Amino acid sequence: MADQAVVMAPRARGRDWRAPLARRAEGIVIPIGASAVGLAFFGLILLAMGKSPVEFYQLVFKAGFGTAFSWQNTLSRATPLLFAGLCVALPARLGLVVIGGEGAICLGGTAAAALGVALGHAPSVIGLPLMAAAGALAGAVWIGAVGALRHWRGVNETISSLLMAYIGIALMNQLVEGPLRDPASLNKPSTAPLPPALRVGDIPGMDVHWGLIVALVACVLCWVLMERTTIGFAARIAGDNVRAAQVQGLPVGRLILGFTALGGAFAGIAGFFEVTAVQGAANASLAAGYGYTGILIAFLARQNPLAVIPVALLLAGFEASSGLVQRHMDLPDATILVLKAVVFVVILVSDTLYGRFRIFTPSRWSQP
Repeated sequence: MADQAVVMAPRARGRDWRAPLARRAEGIVIPIGASAVGLAFFGLILLAMGKSPVEFYQLVFKAGFGTAFSWQNTLSRATPLLFAGLCVALPARLGLVVIGGEGAICLGGTAAAALGVALGHAPSVIGLPLMAAAGALAGAVWIGAVGALRHWRGVNETISSLLMAYIGIALMNQLVEGPLRDPASLNKPSTAPLPPALRVGDIPGMDVHWGLIVALVACVLCWVLMERTTIGFAARIAGDNVRAAQVQGLPVGRLILGFTALGGAFAGIAGFFEVTAVQGAANASLAAGYGYTGILIAFLARQNPLAVIPVALLLAGFEASSGLVQRHMDLPDATILVLKAVVFVVILVSDTLYGRFRIFTPSRWSQP
């Protein structure tokens, strides 16, 4: 028996480092595998339409990642996707499925544009921070209201956030086409153009605005918040088991309100950058679907703020290739949307696979 204990001890010590590695690998392998299955399934759809899947994915790679110009186009599109992914990922760590980021982006951009017009020719060091704060506040209030409804009234956050998104888009349209409309914007109603001092410029040497750097820093800081602070630890506990968190005296209500508001603030900042760095004014182009793509990003990233970065870059590359695919393969302009929808459905189905593979489940390694 002593000899057997000696033999088993190294194995037990070996499992000490393999167990956390296996659990982390599960959260990487399953989403990647599900994404590959989704891409393959979409390839079958293309074959049924008489199109070549190989040509399609070659064009996607070329337009999204094939050249320096393609990379800059992809990085520009990635900025709002990074913020939108955080808007979904942060509340999801508490078990909340918030899908209303689109409305927060629209209202954040509208608030930033309205304040920018009111500030007139204020210096950029004063005007831009105030506009960013206005956009963040608008998004925080909008998505924070979803958390408030969940905490105080028990309203399902998925349904309420989706309805709030529609209301937010409608409110933006009402403001842009009504009291905030620039009389000179005839064919496409918009707010008055922002003065040059209140526009965000590009990163030196790149055709990509500074919002990308802010978004990347935000992802890193959110990861630190979730993984290296007591607040993040409390949020993870509440997400795993609300009852246990309440028994331990954790402020579940404040966590729900705080994380939904923080996610909404990031969506509002996405709207700020769309107005100040891309559009130059608030208009209907703010409702570009970034908030809905953020749902897919957060699910693919398993709500990990660091994993949001590569996933957002991948999907930004898909979106950047939409025009080229449409022209060269004579496909509808919604083709990329269908691709993302297929991948999203497969990702949802793959959630049933967690805990089923012994290689990723240390508690089952000793079972025959």
